[in-house]
Amino acid sequence: MDWNKLESLAQLDEIREMSDEKPVLIFKHSTRCSISSIAWDRLKRNWKVEDSEKVTPYYLDLIRHRDVSNQIEREFNVYHESPQIILVKDGKAVYDNSHMGINYTDIMGRI
Repeated sequence: MDWNKLESLAQLDEIREMSDEKPVLIFKHSTRCSISSIAWDRLKRNWKVEDSEKVTPYYLDLIRHRDVSNQIEREFNVYHESPQIILVKDGKAVYDNSHMGINYTDIMGRI
C-alpha cells in the first residue's frame, strides 16, 4: 500500500491544487490510539492498488506532525478527530469521518 506521507504545511497547498485534478484522501492517524490503529488496519486491508488511480492517498502521523493536523482543521474547516479521514475535491473538504465510521466502501462511493 503506497500512501504519500503528509509531513509538512507546504504539502497542504499541493494537496489543495492536486484535488482540482483528482480527489485527495487524508488519513489522520494517532500512533498512540488503539482505535486509530484498528481503523488504519481496516482501511489498509481493503485498499486496492488501482484505488490510487481514482484518489491520491495521504497518511498523517498526527503525533509527529500536530502542526499539520491543526492546519488541516483550519484550512479545510473540519473539526479535529483521531483517527479521521478527509476527502478533498476542488480544494475543499467534501467528506470526513472518524473512528469506526471510517469505512472503505463509503469512502470509495464518494470519490
